[in-house]
Amino acid sequence: MHKILFGTLCGILAIAACGANLDTSPEPTAEAEAPAEVAVPISEDTSLTFTAIDGSPLSLSQYAGKAVLVVNTASKCGYTPQFSGLQALWSEYREEGLVVVGVPSGDFADQELNEASEIKEFCEINYGVDFPLTQKSHVVGEARHPFFAMAESTLGETAVPQWNFHKILLGPDLQPIAAFPSAVTPEDASLVAAVEEALPG
Repeated sequence: MHKILFGTLCGILAIAACGANLDTSPEPTAEAEAPAEVAVPISEDTSLTFTAIDGSPLSLSQYAGKAVLVVNTASKCGYTPQFSGLQALWSEYREEGLVVVGVPSGDFADQELNEASEIKEFCEINYGVDFPLTQKSHVVGEARHPFFAMAESTLGETAVPQWNFHKILLGPDLQPIAAFPSAVTPEDASLVAAVEEALPG
């Protein structure tokens, strides 16, 4: 009799143990999986994220609240002397909230140097450039930097560079507000007026 009761008790305990090992956790919900699907904010997205010419991160989001003039540059172009005007513009208005950002590119007639160190040295020695420069990037075509795709989606064809030293002006909210072709120099009255209007405050 005791053996039968003992055996029955063991059986009950075994069944309970097996039940305890069953995976009764609820199925993952859409809410639990959401973090992997959350879109990256624009300030952290590639449209505003470059790499500086020295290899460090350079995000335009750090310039929120300022006017930003993005220029695709080249070291061996007929427009290369515009570096002097860009540096002068940066020097005159930087305290009022202007940032000039140069984006070296060889997309037009391969007129940019190959190495980042060469580009940086060329700009500093010949034109005294100390405004931010990115690493060499594509500005047109399928491989273009996402910034230029974003600018085109906002301003249309006027934002698409046709040659070196095309200029795209961003307002303090980092949205493109104007674009200027290569022939419009940094001293041009229309560009200067647009910059002054875009300055914060």
